[in-house]
Amino acid sequence: MKNSLEEDHRPWGYYQVLADEPDHKVKRIVIYSGKRLSLQRHRHRAEHWHVIKGEAIVTRNEEELPIGRGQAVDIPRGALHRIMNPGTEDLIFIEVQTGDYFGEDDIERIEDDFGRV
Repeated sequence: MKNSLEEDHRPWGYYQVLADEPDHKVKRIVIYSGKRLSLQRHRHRAEHWHVIKGEAIVTRNEEELPIGRGQAVDIPRGALHRIMNPGTEDLIFIEVQTGDYFGEDDIERIEDDFGRV
């Protein structure tokens, strides 16, 4: 059965919003092989990432954390972070955002492979 959720495509992959509530937002995020998100931070939200498929290298402030299927990492509000797919298959993870604002304009990009800083 095809998922009828709207997808938002980006240069690194795409995401689907699974829930968008006043107190949380949930996304299913797919990152293509060899791609990574921008190094960024958020003023209004924290994030919890749970890997469903593939492998990831998560940058969280000064740490680099390798995580794989079934593993999760928490990104506190204000922490510098990024996630990369070093593998040969798509990386799929669920992102749960908590805080008081979930708009895409709460992304402060520090570094970006696609010129979006």
